Amino acid sequence: MRIFFLVVFALFLSTVSRSQNWQQRVNYAMDVKMIEASNRFEGDLRLTYHNQSPDTLREVYFHLYYNAFQPGSMMDVRSRSISDPDPRVKDRIYHLKEDEIGYHKIKSFYQENREVVYDVKGTVMKVVLPVAILPRDSSVFQMTFESQIPIQIRRTGRDNKEGVQFSMAQWYPKIAEYDRSGWHAHQYVGREFYSPWGDYDVKINIDSRYTVAAGGILQNPEQVGKGYANVEVTNPRTLYHFKAENVHDFTWAADTSYVHDVVSMRKGLDFHYFYKKDTLQENWKKLQVLMKSGLPFIEQTFGEYPYPVYHVIQGGDGGMEYPMATLITGHRKLESLLSVAVHEFLHSWYQMMLATHEGYLYWMDEGFTTYATNLTKAHILRDTSSRNVHRRDYYYYRQLVERNKEEPLTTHADYFASNYAYRFSAYSKGCIMLNQLKYMVGEEVFDRALIDYYRQWRFKHPDEVGFIRVFEKASGLELDWYLDFWIHTTKHIDYELRSVYPEGKQTQVQLAKKGQMPMPLDIRVTLKDGKTAWYHIPTQFTLGHKPLGPHWTLLTDWPWVNDYYRFILPFKFKNIEKIEIDPNGDLADLTPSDNMYPLKSADLEIIGQEEEIDDFH
Repeated sequence: MRIFFLVVFALFLSTVSRSQNWQQRVNYAMDVKMIEASNRFEGDLRLTYHNQSPDTLREVYFHLYYNAFQPGSMMDVRSRSISDPDPRVKDRIYHLKEDEIGYHKIKSFYQENREVVYDVKGTVMKVVLPVAILPRDSSVFQMTFESQIPIQIRRTGRDNKEGVQFSMAQWYPKIAEYDRSGWHAHQYVGREFYSPWGDYDVKINIDSRYTVAAGGILQNPEQVGKGYANVEVTNPRTLYHFKAENVHDFTWAADTSYVHDVVSMRKGLDFHYFYKKDTLQENWKKLQVLMKSGLPFIEQTFGEYPYPVYHVIQGGDGGMEYPMATLITGHRKLESLLSVAVHEFLHSWYQMMLATHEGYLYWMDEGFTTYATNLTKAHILRDTSSRNVHRRDYYYYRQLVERNKEEPLTTHADYFASNYAYRFSAYSKGCIMLNQLKYMVGEEVFDRALIDYYRQWRFKHPDEVGFIRVFEKASGLELDWYLDFWIHTTKHIDYELRSVYPEGKQTQVQLAKKGQMPMPLDIRVTLKDGKTAWYHIPTQFTLGHKPLGPHWTLLTDWPWVNDYYRFILPFKFKNIEKIEIDPNGDLADLTPSDNMYPLKSADLEIIGQEEEIDDFH
């Protein structure tokens, strides 16, 4: 009988485990006819929605992103009322004319051939289903719609500042994500997205003068030409047919003066570059060489890129990532062009394949991608000028704190009091989160765990708990406290080397914890004869410590409730040249200037705050 109950219990746990790992699934088939003269298009959409949840769905929600580009929209009002509006938006939406706004108009809408009842509020459409979708069942929606492409203001639109005619992002009615928390149908106010994975089959009928670039694989290159195949198209209109599998969005762009270059990156992967003929073509050619040189490092460090193509497309308003494609502005110096291209490509890992919720877990995408960008750029450019390639982000974080702008990383992306606070919280504090984690678990363990995280969680929408558990398993350390402090609060790291004085033939060192956030400490002692000694003080939270080399000395744990810590060095006071807390600068200590004996001003690089290379998203 006992065996019987054990078997039943095991089956129960297996069922619960499976039920907690479900993902909704979509299949889009879209036919689009462009009406170029009026900057509109007509669309036929067939969506097969697979309800893989344990819940019966009686309503669904769609995003209608173009509706944000109308005077009085939430995006418009927010941009005109926030203290530091995005310079690309400001009050531009408010001044749009009727033929410049964006909109989606639903012409017909059916579920299983039954007309649906829907209600549109801003950028969200609620749909009451005539046929409930049962668990593990699917349903087919059919829709016809008409859309007007807005003037390029934010991510999507027409006639951008560099003259690209159509940047088609967030361009179709898109079903919202449903997960264990229910529907995620936030209004489009300015931040990014969260969507179910699926397959896209998209046909675009457009004037043959245009070259179309898209985040998918072209199915009919011989009927298109334009660099996809060595043929000349003579028909007045061209039908582009793209497919994209296992993605959570589809974007495209079109212009009449695109240059189209194809670069074989390795076996099974081609990069397509689309840029206007009047762009700095020399830089775009150099970019192709640099990106190819960086790919082996990227895949070795962050995991394999699984798709057969990637498209770098001039368009949009800065840099924005999509599956198998990015839209970037192209009138840039070479390093700026490299920065934005690398950054958006690396989003293929932390947003296109891992796809954390961008409303709540933006730091797991933007921050991790910034971390990866810093490493990759340093590798490509062979930059060895600094011991910490993330130094810029540490500077930005300290500025965020000093200006009293910091908010917890649990703040929804739309709810930050300022764009400044969001930007440096998402990008810089998120980047530092990873680098400090590497400091805590050790570089070898960290590198292995980062790959494990990608392979275990891609296509599964991980959260912060799933992430940190990978690193706990790899390191054998307790790390949940790190999330408690760094993500859920605005408590800070601030240590001080308080005093150093002789004690017989030895030296006593006293440290002080001035900040409220504890961390393990690496300490380097340099003697006057040039020799060095390393010491490690674990925080008691970890219940262990990172791997230490043979030349390290492990000291006793520092409990977080204690504000002071003393230890003895086996060296005469007069023989010590200097003592340093965190000499490599991995901790986001607010006042690193007091982390050294003898005390001296911190050797900090003053970094300009606003530079062109930082205009991602």
